[in-house]
Amino acid sequence: MSPPFAAPPTEGRNTRLWLGLGAGALAVLLCCGGGGTAVIGLAVTSVQAVEEQGRAVSTDYYQALVERKYGAAYDQLCDEAQRRESRREFEQRVAAEPQISAFRVGEVDNTTLTVPVDVTFTGGDRERQQVTLGQDRQTGDMEVCEVS
Repeated sequence: MSPPFAAPPTEGRNTRLWLGLGAGALAVLLCCGGGGTAVIGLAVTSVQAVEEQGRAVSTDYYQALVERKYGAAYDQLCDEAQRRESRREFEQRVAAEPQISAFRVGEVDNTTLTVPVDVTFTGGDRERQQVTLGQDRQTGDMEVCEVS
């Protein structure tokens, strides 16, 4: 008896091979592309978080000074700044300085972690101050380390 075909059928073999290779390439592209997208998203989100926290801590610090709540302002300082000056010394120094009546917090510079703040004193004088930020090692929150 002779076989019904002279050679085994090859119909569809190449198509299945290319479909399998295409599906594999798509899976690799999604995994690698998704990972890259996640890394970019994480970087953008962390930059935005630093900006948001930097503006918030600067605002809280100056608002406490405007309201003459010097203890609350002191709480916004980083550990290094608190080691340089005790709460009592800080309160005495700030109380003796010209009183702040208004302020405007600028944009955070992510490379230097500084924030410009336009300050208006009770006498009407104005000054631009530079706030240097630092990150608390325990909580990860931004804190005021220096005002110049």
